[in-house]
Amino acid sequence: MAKRETSADGVIVIKKYANRRLYNTGTSSYITLDDLAKMTRENVDFKVLDAKTGDDITHTILTQIIMEEESSGGEQMLPIGFLRQLISMYGNSMQSMVPSYLDAMMDNFRANQNKLHEAFMARAGGTPLGKIAETNMAMMRAATDALMPKRGAAKPATPAAPPPAKTDEIAELRAQMAAMQKKLDELGH
Repeated sequence: MAKRETSADGVIVIKKYANRRLYNTGTSSYITLDDLAKMTRENVDFKVLDAKTGDDITHTILTQIIMEEESSGGEQMLPIGFLRQLISMYGNSMQSMVPSYLDAMMDNFRANQNKLHEAFMARAGGTPLGKIAETNMAMMRAATDALMPKRGAAKPATPAAPPPAKTDEIAELRAQMAAMQKKLDELGH
């Protein structure tokens, strides 16, 4: 039976054999690059070692996962401009600084991801576009209520008149949109 290996700090050891197969020593099973990608998304800490030499090839395997993700036909995450700039940094005097800079930027992005989402939602709620979205949702609900018969009702329910506050909001939004259109027209001339 294969020996289970984890490093002293609890990192799972993955061995890559000459036949390109990956072996998870933590679960005593062969895995794929997709499995490693899933482990990465789940924040499972692992390192990949060449089974013959014992060399740490984690960087190469993670790069291979990124290449497969980028070429899988789905949405690409790395823009061409970024890739060109990254390639141009190889051999540059700044090359040694790039890894720590990118690491810090990604750590910062992940830490602030929820804050960014909350801030965006808060801003959208108070803007004319946010108000328009709320109004559209209210109109969709009213239309759905009007078109869908209530259970047990013999005839479709008549739509209730919107509260005066909603009508005032719609009028206000129309006025704001007209003012924006006027400003756009003035800028265009």
